[in-house]
Amino acid sequence: SSKEVSADGLGGRLQTIIMQGMALCVLYIGVSGCLKGQNTLTAILSIALGAIIGELLDLDRRMRSLGDWVQTRTARHTEDGAPSISDGFVTASLLFCVGAMAIVGALENGLTGSYDTLKAKSIIDGISSIVFASSLGVGVAFSAGAIFLYQGAISLLAGLLSPLLGDAVIAEMTCVGSLLIVALSLNMLNVTKIKVMNLVPAIFLPILLCWFM
Repeated sequence: SSKEVSADGLGGRLQTIIMQGMALCVLYIGVSGCLKGQNTLTAILSIALGAIIGELLDLDRRMRSLGDWVQTRTARHTEDGAPSISDGFVTASLLFCVGAMAIVGALENGLTGSYDTLKAKSIIDGISSIVFASSLGVGVAFSAGAIFLYQGAISLLAGLLSPLLGDAVIAEMTCVGSLLIVALSLNMLNVTKIKVMNLVPAIFLPILLCWFM
């Protein structure tokens, strides 16, 4: 009916504007983090060298292939054609865990104790999970455990490494990681189509570059 069409249209518009608003918040956090860097040359070299490494390894394609493989291996459907719990769990876990924001947010938390990026990501994940739950079922909720273990492990590892790194190194890693957050926000706004995963190696290069520079 016309009422149903109108409701669907309103729902779609609300989903779009909310996600665009979240993208602007992510952009704000990314820009704020970029300002913590002290050496512009370190950031430039890290991004350039990281892009070369990431592109040679083609991390974006590998992660997508891994996701497709896992999804194919675990795909099961109920008798009425509805997706099973495993479908929702795997799809949501891959979406929420595989990405620059999950890595940068967990590293930021472990190195500096800041939760800003993880808080922004949790809001976006929460909104996305509501949308996915309507089509993928209750399995989406179970992905929270996988996300907790994944991001927690990265955060704990970064926390262990933090005492071994100087404040300058941590600042530059935060700056480079925040640049990737900016790229991610631009992708969310459909302004660019940057393969952010292929830039992830850049986050770790300040550890080497700061020693030489």
